[in-house]
Amino acid sequence: MVAYRNLGSSGLRVTEITYGNWLTHGSQVEADTAVECVRTALDLGITSFDTADTYANTKAEEVLGRALKGERRDGLEIFTKVYFPIDAKGANDSGLSRKHILRGLEGSLRRLGTDYVDLLQAHRFDDSTPLEETIGAFADVVHQGKALYVGVSEWTAEQIRAGQELATQMGVRLVSNQPQYSMLWRVIEAEVVPTCAELGMGQVVWSPMAEGVLSGKYLPGAQPPAGSRATDDKGGRQMIAHWMAEPVLTAVQGLRPVAQEAGLTMAQLAVAWVLQNPNVSAALVGASRPEQLVENVKASGVVLGQDVMDAIDSVLGEVVERDPGLTRSPSRRAEQEAANRA
Repeated sequence: MVAYRNLGSSGLRVTEITYGNWLTHGSQVEADTAVECVRTALDLGITSFDTADTYANTKAEEVLGRALKGERRDGLEIFTKVYFPIDAKGANDSGLSRKHILRGLEGSLRRLGTDYVDLLQAHRFDDSTPLEETIGAFADVVHQGKALYVGVSEWTAEQIRAGQELATQMGVRLVSNQPQYSMLWRVIEAEVVPTCAELGMGQVVWSPMAEGVLSGKYLPGAQPPAGSRATDDKGGRQMIAHWMAEPVLTAVQGLRPVAQEAGLTMAQLAVAWVLQNPNVSAALVGASRPEQLVENVKASGVVLGQDVMDAIDSVLGEVVERDPGLTRSPSRRAEQEAANRA
């Protein structure tokens, strides 16, 4: 069964492997298969589920809500996010204004079939809305009981610190950050992780397998396997493109003997690696087939020795991205100025 960890320094316990439905539900897999994956996750002991209103333009939330219908609500931890536009793209249909946060959360609750979410996260930082307004709206939904906890996603260390200071003043706390993090993408380690550890926030990391590249199924010089994310025209191929460079794929194949020596599959090694970071509260794992979950949950509770960690660093070498400046959100202010000039 999957182990639990506290979400940051909060009292909320979440499964250290959390089911995420970013690029699958409502887009890459059929609804019946998505429901089967969720039921498998529950059978394996996963009780934490991550989604967002923008995933498959609300369809992911709808599918997750249907899949969890009938489950004991207090036995689940449901996360969602707000920032990006859905459906209409009017002037107030994106960002972190009070209007968009409150209206966005109402829509998410309706689609998920629940009267509260355990965690609401700001999907990106909004440089066109006063931070006081954003954090004030977050404080309100917590005080109303519509979101039990609040957090952020892909914020810089400076933005996180400013947000936590305001949240504390308003009687709430940011408990989480949801960044990209994997063996190949370590940009949060230098600044974001130390800041979050100091402020009592945990990482809920996405793409621990680098869009599936760290599973080892993409071979250098070969065509991607049929039906894989790299062949998906609905968004998957675009998301994985930056990992498909030959030097990266060649280096990743060098992890195969490391995983074998550790008694793990390459996918399990990738998930176990992110869980070695003590500031990581959960690793998000998606699935297009139930058997993928059966394999990946075996990474829960795995402790990698320092020799394994050193071997991973040696194999990956220069293909690892560590630049903390790559942690950033799109500028809504710049987008709005461009739209005004058009």
